[in-house]
Amino acid sequence: MSQVISQDATLDDIIFKDKNREFGAFVLRKTYPKVMKRSVLLGSALFVGALLLAAFWKQLTAASEEKTEVTAEVMKLDKPAPPKKVELPPPPPPPPPKEIPKVTTTKFLPPEIKHDEEVTKPEPPPEEVRGNTASETVKGETETYEPPVDPDAKGSEPVEPPKPAEDEIFTAVEQQAEFPGGPGAWGRFLQKTLKYPSAAQRANVGGRVFVSFVVNTDGSVQDVQVLKGVGFGCDEEAIRVIKAMPRWNPGKQSGRAVRSRFTQPITFVLSE
Repeated sequence: MSQVISQDATLDDIIFKDKNREFGAFVLRKTYPKVMKRSVLLGSALFVGALLLAAFWKQLTAASEEKTEVTAEVMKLDKPAPPKKVELPPPPPPPPPKEIPKVTTTKFLPPEIKHDEEVTKPEPPPEEVRGNTASETVKGETETYEPPVDPDAKGSEPVEPPKPAEDEIFTAVEQQAEFPGGPGAWGRFLQKTLKYPSAAQRANVGGRVFVSFVVNTDGSVQDVQVLKGVGFGCDEEAIRVIKAMPRWNPGKQSGRAVRSRFTQPITFVLSE
């Protein structure tokens, strides 16, 4: 039979209506509020007791500690003494001046002008002749010298400059030797004839090679020498180009073709 729920019934009575109340769940729900109340009171009491105990322990430890005063003595430092002046030794006396050697001079008196009648020439002392003397006087042959010709005098012939020797090599002449056609023709000849050495290309080497040679009176070239080179085959190529040149216009001295030494730079530049 179903139980009748009264007006004063609790939530537990409603939940466990028509159920076995002897089951443990009903007992737990009935005793839960009392257990919670006791737990809260007990926990609060323990918490408050722990706080009181900590405060009491703090007072005990604070009272037992002795206060110690620490005094620091400040050392008074004396002012540093002023630096002592170091007396330097007196400088050595200067060396005595060098004595200037005395030079004796001769005073030249002005010449005294006299008339020819007042001037008396001293006679030379007689020469002493020693040895055998000839009884006859022998006249020697006298050489005749032509008087020098004054080039500034009227009617005189102009003096020709000395002609240079044919084998003489000049380093500086009045009219320098020149490549036929001038610098422009020389540049075109180089572009056509000069070949950049492969060794210099691989080593990325360039520069100027100064070559000296002699231009003969007929314009031919000989005695080719490298004065300053860069190596890697550039020196040999410069000599080959110089020897392959056509005949030059020879240098001139006093209007005459002469042999002259000429120095020609050849530039090796790698094009990018």
